[in-house]
Amino acid sequence: MYKAKESRYDCMEYRRCGASGLKLPAVSLGLWHNFGDRSGYDMMKKLCFTAFDNGITHFDLANNYGPEPGSAERNWGRILKEELKDYRDELIISTKAGYDMWKGPYGDWGSRKYLLASLDQSLLRMGLDYVDIYYHHRMDPGTPLEETMGALNQAVISGKALYAGLSNYDGETMKKACRILEELHCPFVINQNRYNIFDRTIEQNGLKQAAAEEKKGIIAFSPLAQGLLTDRYLDGIPSDSRIAVDGRFLRASQITEERAAQIRSLNRLASERGESLARMALEWVLKDDAVTGVLIGASRPEQLLENLKIIDRTPFTKEELKAVDEAVFGQESRAE
Repeated sequence: MYKAKESRYDCMEYRRCGASGLKLPAVSLGLWHNFGDRSGYDMMKKLCFTAFDNGITHFDLANNYGPEPGSAERNWGRILKEELKDYRDELIISTKAGYDMWKGPYGDWGSRKYLLASLDQSLLRMGLDYVDIYYHHRMDPGTPLEETMGALNQAVISGKALYAGLSNYDGETMKKACRILEELHCPFVINQNRYNIFDRTIEQNGLKQAAAEEKKGIIAFSPLAQGLLTDRYLDGIPSDSRIAVDGRFLRASQITEERAAQIRSLNRLASERGESLARMALEWVLKDDAVTGVLIGASRPEQLLENLKIIDRTPFTKEELKAVDEAVFGQESRAE
């Protein structure tokens, strides 16, 4: 059985989720792309071992992660049972429900029926009594917010989740949800949203500001824009790239001439900082205290180790932040 390194906590940075008592590593591992039934189990284990040996305590899932839906939770549950069970109290395990999971009217969105049934299924697949964070995965315009938040509260009351989280919410809806959860005395601590140099949605829809005002954490997924913010696409599309191999999340049509020029400009800025583009992009997401951490995916341990270099990062100057914005938005930078 795997034995973790004694030095695993020596170099990781842990950041508090808003005003809560929960701390997350600055870098967490997302089990979205590479933990389904089409991936190799031995490589999954190597990724988990490398992560935990280097202080990554947070492993993030959702009910539908795969492919096939549910397979990431099953594979993670096997790793937990066979290798990591002695370290359960050192781990933060999160899962979500909110997207299409099973047939019929009760396997999607945000009803009490769906959220609580899905949590039971997730726990069974992972072989767990509880998860540390249970998220509602997306806003549901067809279900009263009170019902959805009540289901999250019930998950906590039942002991099947320690904390509640929201994912893909905008600022206004998050604030309304926060009021409901406060009245229920439910420990809502974190928001999970897409955020990267190219995608500033949480700045535009008020989520980032609202999270700061409510003293809630933010964990950013897709911080590398599905690989666009790396050196993989500086000279076209490699034959072994995510676009060429698996077009579910990134398509060739997304790399327009304008986007390619932006990537090259950002890569030059990263070189001036003495960093890779990926490293600079991750550091950019963590540039202020509003963001608790970044969620990264990896297909090889080497990728994970490279991304962990951001723990020893160099702060951005105002001039560098302006240059990043100019590379994306042009001379009329949003940093003005």
